[in-house]
Amino acid sequence: MSRWGGFTVTLRQALFGPRVTTEYPEAKRPKPDRFHGRHILNRYEDGMEKCIGCELCAGVCPAQCIYVRGADNPPDAPVSPGERYGFVYEINYLRCIHCDLCVEACPTEAITETKLFEFSFTTRRDAIYTKAELLVDDDGRARRMPWEHWVGDEDERASAWVRATAPNGEDAYVGRVAWSPELGFGLRLPRVPGAPPATGPRHAPPGSRTPPPWSGSAAGPRPSGGSGRWSGSPSPSLPWPPWRGPAGSSCPASRCTPPCRWC
Repeated sequence: MSRWGGFTVTLRQALFGPRVTTEYPEAKRPKPDRFHGRHILNRYEDGMEKCIGCELCAGVCPAQCIYVRGADNPPDAPVSPGERYGFVYEINYLRCIHCDLCVEACPTEAITETKLFEFSFTTRRDAIYTKAELLVDDDGRARRMPWEHWVGDEDERASAWVRATAPNGEDAYVGRVAWSPELGFGLRLPRVPGAPPATGPRHAPPGSRTPPPWSGSAAGPRPSGGSGRWSGSPSPSLPWPPWRGPAGSSCPASRCTPPCRWC
């Protein structure tokens, strides 16, 4: 091979071959649904916070990086639809291992993970995210910190891998959404290969979707006086999860067995 013969492979690939690189950091490759990134605290479509301050995420965290403290909802201006809300919420990313156990443990889908992984902390204080930094803004988007590199779509599919439509492997619930809509995104539909398309009132367009039971509309009134109890009956359009009993009580989901805190 001549002195310049070795460059023929490089020139052939550069001029005529397909490009396999991306213009990072201006562009990013799509991340898989199971990718674990920076956390966010979600809100309902009416703006109320999903976190109820139950501290299950902090209890299940193997790295002990989550600190949560709950408080009673103010009767005149409730923060969440339950009796309590997350008054303090902090995540120490110097400890976090992004195992996503907090996402699995959360009973209200309050905490999920985006596809963002580019952090550039300069102080330890920046590595401890507070509730004000984790809670999504009024558009439902993650708050952009100065030390993070966002392109724009890293929060489109937040923890999409946990949005399964066949709990416990039961075929009757394949393609049936059991989670609640989110501020700015509405109902995040699942991407399950081979699953039938989701249908029903929960899958209607955002403008025609039945409001959640805490929105104070036709689906049911919100709790009065912060007592944590609902007046009226739940909307018949809400699907009953497979682990609940039959519908028809004051519980916003169903008549639970054993009775839940709402029954």
